[in-house]
Amino acid sequence: MLSRIADSLFWIGRYIERADGTARMVDVLRLSLIEDPGQDVNYTSWMLLGGIMGLDDVSPDVTYADVASRLVFDADNPSAISGSWLAARENARRARETLSTELWEVINTSWHRWNGLGAQTATQQHLGWVTERAALVAGIADSTMSHDEAWDFLSLGRSLKRADMTARIVATGAIDGGPNWGVVLASCGAQQAMLRTMRGVITDRTAAAFLSLDRRFPRSVLASLREAEDRLTTLSPDTDRVGFSDEARRILGQTRTQLEYADPDDVLDDLPAMMGLVQESVTQASDAIGARYFMSGPVQEWTGEIL
Repeated sequence: MLSRIADSLFWIGRYIERADGTARMVDVLRLSLIEDPGQDVNYTSWMLLGGIMGLDDVSPDVTYADVASRLVFDADNPSAISGSWLAARENARRARETLSTELWEVINTSWHRWNGLGAQTATQQHLGWVTERAALVAGIADSTMSHDEAWDFLSLGRSLKRADMTARIVATGAIDGGPNWGVVLASCGAQQAMLRTMRGVITDRTAAAFLSLDRRFPRSVLASLREAEDRLTTLSPDTDRVGFSDEARRILGQTRTQLEYADPDDVLDDLPAMMGLVQESVTQASDAIGARYFMSGPVQEWTGEIL
């Protein structure tokens, strides 16, 4: 496969998942404000933009409207939902001959319909629509593309970004004054899955463990890291007798092992640091994947990403 096509497929997966994850994070804030109208809106919004998303120049007086402006409707920012949809569509155009017709149509249509919703306050209509369309894109990709290298690169990008975004969402539940874990679970679509798993008994620690360490919930940090490892193994089967020639797989394997084989209590007691480790590992693995599989040279402006 041409490296430029593989590059585009990888970024399609990342950008669609980023739009989905960003919508879920903003929804955490929205639901938290509804549940507790008396909380400090400025502080909670500041923590989301500056502490969790790592954006610079965030004013302490930031409001929910400012969050919506920067993370939802800013088409010039590839970290925002609008910017992610635009970047995914441009990458889809670049790899048009590899994508199924159905997948191209759903990405292209999603971009145009998103613009039709209008830039206003980020409501449940906006955020719920994004998560539904992201799920539709993933489902159509899985059911209409051959599960070959093209699908592997698309799924690899999606899995890496899912691990990163879920880690950020989990981090919101660990900050002082942040939303409660019921809100975090709901925003990840994990509430009913956890209720079935835990037989209706939910505590803050079990919720944190479910989203970060559960092996069977597909949006958990651990499951996402494992899926990314599987895609890398399929793309380049391991033939080394000592060590790993695939740097990305080595990085992800170390992080996944550190989470999976550690005492769960140790992970949960130091949750912000562990989720920060996941985000750093995803960034390093992405760089290693780019160096191994994609063409060198200046990155196009619309394929960049603010982490």
